[in-house]
Amino acid sequence: YQAAPMCSPTRHCLYTGRYPVASGAYPNHTRVYDGIGSIAVDLQAGGYRTALSGKRHIAPKSEFPFEFSGKNNPDLPAIETFLDECREATTPFLLVACSNEPHSPWDKGDPAAYPPESLVLPPKWVDTPETREAYSRYLAEITYFDSQVGQLLAALEERDLGENTLVVVLSEQGSGFPFAKWTCSHAGLGSGMIARWPGHVAAGSQSQALVEYVDIVPTLLEAAHLEPTRPLDGASFLPVLRGETDVHKRYVFGEQTSRGINNGPPHYGIRSVQRGSLRLIHNLTPEVAFQNAANQTAFFRSWERAAAAGDDHAAAAIAFHAHRPEWELYDLASDPHEQHNLIDEPMQAAAVEELRRELTAWMQRQGDKGQATERAAYDRMPNRAAPKKRAATRRNMARRCSVLSVGRLDEE
Repeated sequence: YQAAPMCSPTRHCLYTGRYPVASGAYPNHTRVYDGIGSIAVDLQAGGYRTALSGKRHIAPKSEFPFEFSGKNNPDLPAIETFLDECREATTPFLLVACSNEPHSPWDKGDPAAYPPESLVLPPKWVDTPETREAYSRYLAEITYFDSQVGQLLAALEERDLGENTLVVVLSEQGSGFPFAKWTCSHAGLGSGMIARWPGHVAAGSQSQALVEYVDIVPTLLEAAHLEPTRPLDGASFLPVLRGETDVHKRYVFGEQTSRGINNGPPHYGIRSVQRGSLRLIHNLTPEVAFQNAANQTAFFRSWERAAAAGDDHAAAAIAFHAHRPEWELYDLASDPHEQHNLIDEPMQAAAVEELRRELTAWMQRQGDKGQATERAAYDRMPNRAAPKKRAATRRNMARRCSVLSVGRLDEE
């Protein structure tokens, strides 16, 4: 699970090992506090070269001293040069290869491999031709991402680096369809993770252990036999990877700050906690109508047309997308698409009390003041002023005339 279902907070969390509010990187298009540090700093202190190729969306550079290449996708020639140099000098390395896929627009891969009429849609979506066409293109772009992973694995194997490299492949936040990205639902915060490390991770093994993005940094440090030199919110799950245990964390947490997102509401904070299959979601201001970039898409407009034509399911989907209750509780084991809110079920009262208590305690540990933190989001977005301030800035200007790999992990 990631801690925030948006691009920039997810990446900051992944590289720092700190939760979004604690690091300062909780809205989108954000930055961490000075001195937070990152995995690049940690591994460089241990003699590693650290490189990031592809999408960045992190700041300030002083906290992320990677060797950068590429822009929105990994630069394979630059990566191959980096690997050649590390191999020749026998230098341990961290390579982060950051794909932009499957971020919209979904224009890569072969949609013909996913005929729209054959697709099974999530039940909360509205079944329209536009939805199916968009989903086909989305799946094709995931397959394109898979090909990028294959290229990187081939680059390691060609240099005889595959046997001694821990490779971790992560999906980012949920898709740009409704009820996923920009929400604290399972579809927004749940991620896929595949790890390969010959001799350490058994091929084909699986685990249902609850693991978070903040756990990646301490896991890599333990794999490299290095001790953390700064505060971390995560904990190493190396024993899970090695098959020594199938349990890691009892609770995983999430937060969404909608202030400043594309086509977003003035504010709409969401917090969540999960234990086992039970997910509790707290919508801080349910009286505010929620919206995001999905509202501007062709498939969402097709939902609106269906609702206007009398489709009750479409009307209900649009209504829930905009208006949610303050508290939601779902059991993912029996309700993976979170369609049945159990918050008022008497049998869940004890679980709700426990999860509320844990969520409150987590927020306090992070310095998260709820709505006050939401309203301060623009302070953490250096290139995005609050709307009134941004308009004033434009007037003033007018008067005067912007994949993880750790290699050479030798045994002690």
